[in-house]
Amino acid sequence: MSVAIEGKQFRLDWLKWLVAALILGGAIYANMYYDDQSVLYRALGMIVAVAVAGFIAAQTAKGAALISLGIGARTELRKVVWPTKQERNQTTLIVVAVILLMSLILWGIDSLLSWGAAQIMG
Repeated sequence: MSVAIEGKQFRLDWLKWLVAALILGGAIYANMYYDDQSVLYRALGMIVAVAVAGFIAAQTAKGAALISLGIGARTELRKVVWPTKQERNQTTLIVVAVILLMSLILWGIDSLLSWGAAQIMG
């Protein structure tokens, strides 16, 4: 865990997880109970419930660790050097050419072995 997470005190994490689970469970029940209402209102209600439950879960140790992991992953993703369009196209063409070449070689070996088996078996 990061230093910021270790230094922070998390109290009553089990209660926070219970409240978040109850909110999600209530939202799912409400979505089924109000199935005659507009889908838009039910979807907005679910979005709000998930956001509130996520905020409560983020106040726990595991929630804070998950947020820290997400921030770290985003930082690492920004360090990736993506290929240019020309590099991507050239690599794709090389892969397609190698696949075609290997398929021809394997077809030839299969045909040769099939011919040999046919000669042996009559």
